[in-house]
Amino acid sequence: MRKARKYKLQSQSNTVKLGNMLDDMWGIHVHIMRLQRRYYRMFDKNLSAYRINSHVAKLKKRTKPHWAALPSQVVQDVVLRYGTSQGAFLDNIKDRKAGKTTRKVGRPKIQPCHKYNSMTFTQAGYTLEDNRIKINCIETWFSYHKHRDIQGIVKTITLKRDKCGDYWICFSCENVEDLAPKPKTGKSAGFDYGNKTFLTSSEEHKIESPQFFKQSLKTLRSLSRELSRKVKGSGNWYRACRALARQHRKVARQRADWQWKLTTELCQEFDTLIFETLNLEGMKRLWGRKVSDHAFYQFLQILAQKCAKHGKAFEKINQWRATTKPCSDCGYHNEALSLSDRQWTCPECGSHHDRDINAAINIKRAGLAA
Repeated sequence: MRKARKYKLQSQSNTVKLGNMLDDMWGIHVHIMRLQRRYYRMFDKNLSAYRINSHVAKLKKRTKPHWAALPSQVVQDVVLRYGTSQGAFLDNIKDRKAGKTTRKVGRPKIQPCHKYNSMTFTQAGYTLEDNRIKINCIETWFSYHKHRDIQGIVKTITLKRDKCGDYWICFSCENVEDLAPKPKTGKSAGFDYGNKTFLTSSEEHKIESPQFFKQSLKTLRSLSRELSRKVKGSGNWYRACRALARQHRKVARQRADWQWKLTTELCQEFDTLIFETLNLEGMKRLWGRKVSDHAFYQFLQILAQKCAKHGKAFEKINQWRATTKPCSDCGYHNEALSLSDRQWTCPECGSHHDRDINAAINIKRAGLAA
């Protein structure tokens, strides 16, 4: 199994050299994107990665000699990123024409300098020693907080800079020994997502979201006001930007920690977990901040990873499948049911239903039948 481990670089003055390297990588990224646009405009063709790498190699000897000091594999990774995004754009056009998807992937764009924040080493260009890494091209050692051992074979190393100005090192390792999977329980459950209750299970258990963004809203508003009063580009403006970014990072970490723990509990209790696909973008247009605060799509991604790790089944049913209005006892469709009706009684069989529990039961049945 391939896994990634993330460690924070210790605060030290020489990290400014990493920032200079990232700026140089961004310069290569901008040059490649402009070259590709010009070539496509002139010849109506896309450049291959081989030709771009050859072009960059010539520039190192002519007009861009400072690029020669950068690790060659890191420079090639910049070209690889462009090729990956361009390939996804072209494949999406074919899939949409064939009717396989309605999702639209945009053409690769030039990233602003402040958003180009990572570089990847593959096989060379660095030296590892305990909790230190040496970047050979700048002959500088950097220490990182090694809070856990690195397992498996290191395949790639990525250095990242976040919005707070901190630097992180990410190891992607193969042949990592995983923990034993969770024991089988033989139980299955359907789950209904809602704004009032984050998750409602077919076992009549309701899970409320802590809404960490809402808890920190007062602090975020105060920091945003402080930022708006600063002169853009000044030292105080940069300090205010980082203070606001640190608070947003805290909220994201709180939410992710809660979701990881919740997915672990669900995998311990159930063998099959069934959810309904939703149009989250449409829900955001209707209810806005609360839907974003729940981060339901991120939760499903984490749950899918956990289920794959522990050998559990993770199923999704189509969003157009009727699950809210049908009675879970007799199947009667209550067309008069509105969004404000949280409790209702079936006129056919007389069963009293909680709206969310009834939907979760229907989701479970639809998932098991599929």
